[in-house]
Amino acid sequence: MTGPIALEIERKLVETFAPGRLAVINDSDSHSGHSGHDGSGESHFTVEIEAAAFAGVSRLERQRMVNRALGDLPGQRVHALAIKAKAPGE
Repeated sequence: MTGPIALEIERKLVETFAPGRLAVINDSDSHSGHSGHDGSGESHFTVEIEAAAFAGVSRLERQRMVNRALGDLPGQRVHALAIKAKAPGE
């Protein structure tokens, strides 16, 4: 079952980037007992996204773009977010 934070991440990224591929992976269970694991079951995520908006953009800028699209989620309601952003064909 996908929780509300994962659904919000997905919604925001779809609205912003209209990705050809998107996976929002909840890694929270593998961080049980670690710093930032708040017991909510939605504290650590990996985002794998492929979108035309990333063409010709550096890896760092891609991560910034994703973080901007997510607003207050990273650092506020999500403790850790790994981002794997690619342009089509990469």
